[in-house]
Amino acid sequence: MIALLDGLRRHWLSISAMLLTGITLMSLWPSPPSAPGGDKLHHALAYGALALPAALARPRHAWILVVYLGWSGAIELIQPYVHRQGEWADLAANATGLALGWLLGMCLARPGLRGK
Repeated sequence: MIALLDGLRRHWLSISAMLLTGITLMSLWPSPPSAPGGDKLHHALAYGALALPAALARPRHAWILVVYLGWSGAIELIQPYVHRQGEWADLAANATGLALGWLLGMCLARPGLRGK
């Protein structure tokens, strides 16, 4: 577990860039058939995964969340132009995922939890 956390911490920028690219492509691709769990849950999970490595590596740089949320909002605004439906509820789910992912990352980054 510690090795995984250290890997996320070391490579957070690469991991975040890959996740953000994947989220962007999936958000602008034609709508897939509905998957189990619901659309909003998928939004929250994706953006939670995006926030986690950044929080582990840079827990004091919460401004990153504003950048990610702005990107999310831009995607929602672009979606109607690529035959998708942008929704305020999606943006809210993304914000929730970012907050939860950041909180989890901050908890995991605490030195007492890592055995150091």
